[in-house]
Amino acid sequence: LYSVPMYALIQLRSQPTHRARIIAANNILNALFMIASSVIAGALLGAGFTIPQIFLFTGIANAVVAFYIFMLVPEYLLRFIAWVLSRFVYRFRIRGDEHIPTEGAAILVCNHVSFIDAVLLMAASPRPIRFIMDHQIFKVPVLGWLFKLAKAIPIAPQKEDPAAYEAAFAQAVQVLREGDLLAIFPEGALTRDGELQPFRGGVMKIVDAARSEGIEAPVVPMALSNLWGSYFSRIEVRSGKNVAMAKPFRRGAFSSVGLNVGSPVPPAEVQPEALRQRVSALLAT
Repeated sequence: LYSVPMYALIQLRSQPTHRARIIAANNILNALFMIASSVIAGALLGAGFTIPQIFLFTGIANAVVAFYIFMLVPEYLLRFIAWVLSRFVYRFRIRGDEHIPTEGAAILVCNHVSFIDAVLLMAASPRPIRFIMDHQIFKVPVLGWLFKLAKAIPIAPQKEDPAAYEAAFAQAVQVLREGDLLAIFPEGALTRDGELQPFRGGVMKIVDAARSEGIEAPVVPMALSNLWGSYFSRIEVRSGKNVAMAKPFRRGAFSSVGLNVGSPVPPAEVQPEALRQRVSALLAT
């Protein structure tokens, strides 16, 4: 129940050229820790500890180690939380997820309807995703903490903070350089009327910067549907402004939402308007 997933994770995250040595090193470490734990258990028994107390000590030690591992690689627990939320808050249906690359760098582009769009993409992807997100969302309770742990990249408008704007694109290229998935919402902001907004040029800037370094990352169009009108969308109007999270359960619990994933677009063919048309077509299906 516990060991097999961990062994699978080791094999998944190791390079094929180093996999055998990594597995061998893991087996050696396991043997060393088994010997060490036996010595510690014997010492505790010799010191007068009871069996229940030794189990308590072991449980506390495991909790400390689990927290340490979570701080090192939080993405897997976060993806599990996202998966649970997407299945228990919504009836989440995914089509075309086979188009998400299982390895190598890629850019995911999606329409932006609600504050939990990134959570749903995180739940749908077989791999961890690094998101480029408006710096304001990091101020939202719980969600801001979640995205910080997920190592999302904050971006501010160029006029507001030019340094943060350029730093975000530099980090985005670094993500692709490392062969990971990068997600961006090209509309640049949450929709205020439920309609797909024009795509900005940020995705082109990332693609061009990556190609200048020889990184040919495909762009995967995606479309989230039926989220407009949910608690996390900006459908409510307060003092003349569209706001989100103003009326809990406005559509009831377990409403159906969907994600359609389209075929990857080669980087040489990427254009903002063409991507927008692809996302629009996915919304219509």
